[in-house]
Amino acid sequence: MSAMALDCQGNLAYATCTGVIVNKMVDQVGDSPCVGSEGYADNNIGAISTTGYRESILKVNLARLTLFHIEQGKTMEEAADLLLGYMKSKLKGLGDLILISKTGDWVAKWTSTSMPWAATKDGKLHADIDLGETTILSQTCPCPCPKPLKIVF
Repeated sequence: MSAMALDCQGNLAYATCTGVIVNKMVDQVGDSPCVGSEGYADNNIGAISTTGYRESILKVNLARLTLFHIEQGKTMEEAADLLLGYMKSKLKGLGDLILISKTGDWVAKWTSTSMPWAATKDGKLHADIDLGETTILSQTCPCPCPKPLKIVF
């Protein structure tokens, strides 16, 4: 489970926890406490949270490296596709990520079979499970911010 938020003042944050993988190694080191691997936030660039094959995520430092590519001029889609593709081709690791830009735009990408996710923006709930699909539900957001953005997956 991961969550990210962009507040009214432009502050970005992420929170993440280690999930459960069947038949994982005993005493496996999780990627959640390793800042830059499973999550990262920088008010000048954006925020990212990832999930998937922990060892692969750790080896490529997935979260920070994705934001680095955005900082260097790639779009969020380009950076996400580049890093997830690299992780899959070089390490055979599947992963999922959600990015939020400092302007409140977001991208959800993954190489696993599916990824349930949801986001609220401008009073509307966006959610889905399958890649390339988004369901938008009109719903009033209780947040007092004029343009709140919260993402959970």
